[in-house]
Amino acid sequence: MIFSQSLLENAVNKAFVKESDNDEDDDLPESRALPAGTKNYMTVAGYRALNDELMRLMNVERPEVVSVVSWAASNGDRSENGDYLYGKKRLREIDRRIRFLTRRLESAEVVDPAQQPNRDQVFFGATVSYCDSRGEEFTVTIVGVDEAEPLAGRISWVSPVARALIKAREGDTVTLRTPAGIEELDIMDVRYPDP
Repeated sequence: MIFSQSLLENAVNKAFVKESDNDEDDDLPESRALPAGTKNYMTVAGYRALNDELMRLMNVERPEVVSVVSWAASNGDRSENGDYLYGKKRLREIDRRIRFLTRRLESAEVVDPAQQPNRDQVFFGATVSYCDSRGEEFTVTIVGVDEAEPLAGRISWVSPVARALIKAREGDTVTLRTPAGIEELDIMDVRYPDP
């Protein structure tokens, strides 16, 4: 089947129409809500990583998917066209992630932990080694909500452990309140990146 240029353009344009005016779909599962009234603190490295992801999505992945969807739309019946259907789905995912990243980066308050003047006290960006009441040692770095990777030792500044550690100093014992009860944490070391 041969499409006229205007029919093809119309088909391609329809492929890129947002299906819903509801922005609730922008809240991806990996997005973590900030507590009401708080700032979106982020380290320099975290800001750079999110910005790099945004640029890659906008400048590489989205154009590639648009090209595939455009090509697939020109092949005729879209109801059974896997490239077209998958491409549209992927394009919605990319656009949703772009909107999410754009909002997060616009609201970010970038903090450089290397510039922390009180290097003996725990603040945002600190790497803290502590020991729990069972004698287990842990090392965590306090980072922004969007940078947190608990299994890699990067915890969000709004997490219960980070909240217990904030403002403490090396040698202090802090109280961590959990659903399982109260736990005492002994702070062994506080470090920041070199300026």
